[in-house]
Amino acid sequence: MKISINLEAASLVKEKPASDLIVGIDLGTTNSLVAFMREGKAVCVADETGKNTLVPSVLHLAENGTITVGERAKQHLLTDPQHTIYSVKRLLGKSYGEVQQTGSKLGYQLVESLDEEGLVKVRLNDTFYTPTELSAHILSELKRRMEQQLGETVSKAVITVPAYFNDTQRQATRDAGKLAGLNVLRIINEPTAAALSYGVGLPDGSDQTVAVYDLGGGTFDISILRIEAGVFEVLATNGDTFLGGDDFDKAIIDFWVARFFQDISHEIDPKTNALLRQEAEKAKKFLTTNSHFKSEILPVEIAKSDFATLAKPLIAKTLVACKQALNDAKLSAEAIDKVILVGGSTRLDLVKIAVAELFGKPVFDELNPDEVVALGAAIQADMLAGNPHDLMLLDITPLSLGIETVGGLMDTIIPRNTKVPARFARNYTTSIDGQSKLKVAVYQGERDLVAHNRLLGEFTLTGIPAMPAALPKIEIAFMLDADGILSVRAKELRSGVAQQVEIRSQYRLSDEEMALMLLDSVKNAESDMQMRVLLEARNEAANVVQASRKFLVQHADLLDDDEKT
Repeated sequence: MKISINLEAASLVKEKPASDLIVGIDLGTTNSLVAFMREGKAVCVADETGKNTLVPSVLHLAENGTITVGERAKQHLLTDPQHTIYSVKRLLGKSYGEVQQTGSKLGYQLVESLDEEGLVKVRLNDTFYTPTELSAHILSELKRRMEQQLGETVSKAVITVPAYFNDTQRQATRDAGKLAGLNVLRIINEPTAAALSYGVGLPDGSDQTVAVYDLGGGTFDISILRIEAGVFEVLATNGDTFLGGDDFDKAIIDFWVARFFQDISHEIDPKTNALLRQEAEKAKKFLTTNSHFKSEILPVEIAKSDFATLAKPLIAKTLVACKQALNDAKLSAEAIDKVILVGGSTRLDLVKIAVAELFGKPVFDELNPDEVVALGAAIQADMLAGNPHDLMLLDITPLSLGIETVGGLMDTIIPRNTKVPARFARNYTTSIDGQSKLKVAVYQGERDLVAHNRLLGEFTLTGIPAMPAALPKIEIAFMLDADGILSVRAKELRSGVAQQVEIRSQYRLSDEEMALMLLDSVKNAESDMQMRVLLEARNEAANVVQASRKFLVQHADLLDDDEKT
């Protein structure tokens, strides 16, 4: 059951007809977008004004429990920072310990879940939210925007993720889509989507090797692709899911705190923190074309030379990843025909200069870095819908997948940079006479010891016939689908005893949890919508009153007392 509202009439209206359209969604750290194919061309959906395609990935929780998303929520970053959530994508699939280790200072409270070991949650008042739930609200807002554009209900989507998102993070993204009422048909890597958007317009026979340098608000990816005869083959990928524009902002904030707030012995209050974040972002953008920034609302300033010093180690991290990707692809920088810039942070001139120097050629920045990923997702969605494009995507898995063997060693079954979908298998045996069970622990990572890699899940193969040690022949098979999501099968080949599971990390919501949350949203849909109508009416009334008061002050000399009354 879906309920919509007529804002003018302040009433509930009937459910919209269902659409067969598959949309493309870029779920970003700073901003998110939704796109679709219109008359053979991918377009991003704008807001009611028809101008802004970006939906800020910001959420605000009001005292009455209402959650707002986007521009309306962003306004609360200064007025109510403790209850305004940003950069939630950085928390997807992360443990509390991992987030703490980053040293990232957020304006809201993170806590460690008591019911699921290691899970990070966001605390707002006395309510706890998982990053998956919060991401679902952002996806719901994109879904609402798309449905408003079409006048139809949208239920199918392709969602992009950083190429270096692991299985846990991909699962969390898929779960967020499900909670938002979307059937996520495909998870596609952001650089691959960007390359798809770039390559669709290439003339026939224009074969190229391209590097997609994707520096967003919270994540960084570099992918090397070969585009040949309509086939997009990912040769290598690298990156950092905790490196982006937010870190440039934080570097400026730390610089200001050390220089201009030394006399403050106690912690800076939340509002000042929020103002610092706002001014840091403004300074970062301003210094791209200017030599000095001075805030008009805080006693802080920064020269471009200082910002260049702060940015240098962050940019250097991305260049290390670029060199590793080139090495994995067995290519030199000279072999790259085009370096495509993606993500809002690539607008920084310091980034453009550094990347151009590394690859020895000017960067290609003619595409809108904010929209290119969503447009590529829309093209992929149209391909899944069965519409002809004469294109084929050959993507890869960014991290190795394997199992734990004796001594806590990682035995890799699917190496990183393997093309997906893929199936690999390896045979193992028992180490004890009469052993009837075998525990299979699945890990993701590049370290030799599993202790240094990420545990994705584990299960036990039971019913192995009693045999002397080393006699059973147990095949462990990994099946990795086009979304980069893993299934594992264990089979004792002599007896035929087998077990197959889809690996679910400890951070993933269970189907039961999602079902309960979806049921709860359906049960409360009407009251939620009625409350939304009331709140939006109140907001509109407050705006009218405020405008009226401002008018009276500005034109007091033109009005008599009766007119003012």
